[in-house]
This record gives sequence, C-alpha cells and structure tokens, in this order.
Amino acid sequence: MNDVTTAAVDAAPVSDKGFVPTLLLCFFLGAFGIHRFYVGKVGTGILMLLTLGGLGIWTMVDFIIIACQNFKDKNGAVIKAN
Repeated sequence: MNDVTTAAVDAAPVSDKGFVPTLLLCFFLGAFGIHRFYVGKVGTGILMLLTLGGLGIWTMVDFIIIACQNFKDKNGAVIKAN
C-alpha cells in the first residue's frame, strides 16, 4: 500500500509557481496571506489577510507544508523545488 501512496504523490502535476518565492513570501508576509495570492488562492488569501494568518497559526502551518513540498496552487499542482 505504501507504493501506491508514493506513486500517487509522484504522479501529481508540478506547478509553474516557484518554490523559493512561495516559501519566502510565506515567511516574510505570511500573516497577510501574500503567498496564497501568489499561487492563485485568492479566497483563502483574503481570509488570511482578515485574520492575520489565523493569528499566526495558519501561517506556520502553511510554511511547514510549503517547506515539505506538499503545498498546492489553485489548480491542485504541487509547488516543488527543482
């Protein structure tokens, strides 16, 4: 079963958005949701802006997900480092 899970993750499309810009935007401007606007997730970007990144918790979770290369853009493509 582990091979099936790995194959499904490897088969996910890769986004054209950059890994480093997404990570840096989250680190420096994550409380304002700028990294979500960058990847096309405008709705959740506005929510992050209004809640200051879920008082920082949402920003930290996003940063970890981006660093682990599991963050997806608006089309569901994974943002990965090259």
